[in-house]
Amino acid sequence: MASITVRYFAAAAEAAGREEEVWAFPSEATLDELRSALAGRYGDGMLRVLRTGSFLIDGTVRRDGGPIGGGTVDVLPAFAGG
Repeated sequence: MASITVRYFAAAAEAAGREEEVWAFPSEATLDELRSALAGRYGDGMLRVLRTGSFLIDGTVRRDGGPIGGGTVDVLPAFAGG
């Protein structure tokens, strides 16, 4: 069993209704599996975030669908400004 701490920021936190939670996967999870699980659990609001946002996995920006490797995943919406 793989446990991943998922932290939500701004619009992602609003869509999830929380700032952090722990997800358990039966084996090493991939970013694609996490995306699918987030969309399934939180619906359209989270889908909008996932389409334009990004992920930090243990502090590294990732957009590919590969293995997460445990640890912490930050779900970041697209930010405006410059």
